[in-house]
Amino acid sequence: MLLLSKKDIQQVFTMKEAIEAVKEAFSLFSAGKSEVPLRTQIVSEDQSGTFLFMPAYVPTMKAAGIKVVNIFPNNIDKGLPSAPAQVLLIDGETGFVTSVLDGTFVTQMRTGAASGTAFDVLAKKDAKKGALIGTGGQAACQLEAMICARDLDEVKVFDMNPERTADFVQQMNQQLGSYGTQILAAKSSDEAIEDADVIITVTPSKKPVFDGNKVKKGATVSCVGAYQHDMQEMDPVILTRADKIYFDSEEAVLSESGDILIPLEEGTITKEDFTGDIGEVILGNLVGRENDEEIIVFETVGIGTQDLVTAKAIYDKASKKGVGTVWE
Repeated sequence: MLLLSKKDIQQVFTMKEAIEAVKEAFSLFSAGKSEVPLRTQIVSEDQSGTFLFMPAYVPTMKAAGIKVVNIFPNNIDKGLPSAPAQVLLIDGETGFVTSVLDGTFVTQMRTGAASGTAFDVLAKKDAKKGALIGTGGQAACQLEAMICARDLDEVKVFDMNPERTADFVQQMNQQLGSYGTQILAAKSSDEAIEDADVIITVTPSKKPVFDGNKVKKGATVSCVGAYQHDMQEMDPVILTRADKIYFDSEEAVLSESGDILIPLEEGTITKEDFTGDIGEVILGNLVGRENDEEIIVFETVGIGTQDLVTAKAIYDKASKKGVGTVWE
């Protein structure tokens, strides 16, 4: 069994490779070539956290896996990751666990890569300005994926905590300096999304974190944080303005995300407004962006195929390069 830490993964795997892995995962999922039961959720006794169990199996890869990920937003205030996790990679022919990976970082990479995939597939080719709302544990990879998918000139970042925003911006300018993108702190979400071509929201908010009327024509919006029915970081207004609405998995989104469930229940939108899963666009079965004026929304809650395909790609590279700790 190969144990792979965050440092090990960073040594062998890039965000560009993560985006390619997630594209493959979405394609496999939409083609019906993966088995992905809806994830099991258990809410902690004091309601402060959620335990999530996400299995997946891809016969053509001869691999299965399960991610145990626990969402505890208050960890941010303790200086801890808000989504501690482990991924177990399983040999599809023997049933043996071949690798245990730092699931927190795998989650961050594949979740960032979901937004990166959405922008790569759906955003305007000449997108130059980005906006990121939220600076928690998922934010760094979301930011890198945004920049990796499009050669952005600048990204404005907003969070309710100004000090944390300033620290995050400083750290990201250093960490992602090789991309040549200017990362700036915004004083409000309005300032962040003003003139933004690509927008990511990654917060645990239970109320909208931006004004949907202020999103410009041609923008692509990826909403990441609303993984429970009572969470709603997306302004429903943007759904009424959107020309197309895509999902990682419509079934998964409709089982969990308040971003979509609440507007559906309130009659703001109907299922007829949905365009479909992004995997169908990648496979060529569904139309993507048709012009530079369209507003496009992507809602993602995460599917187990993402974790499995990403973990397998990481494991294959690490094994080839002799990286990681072998546990016998």
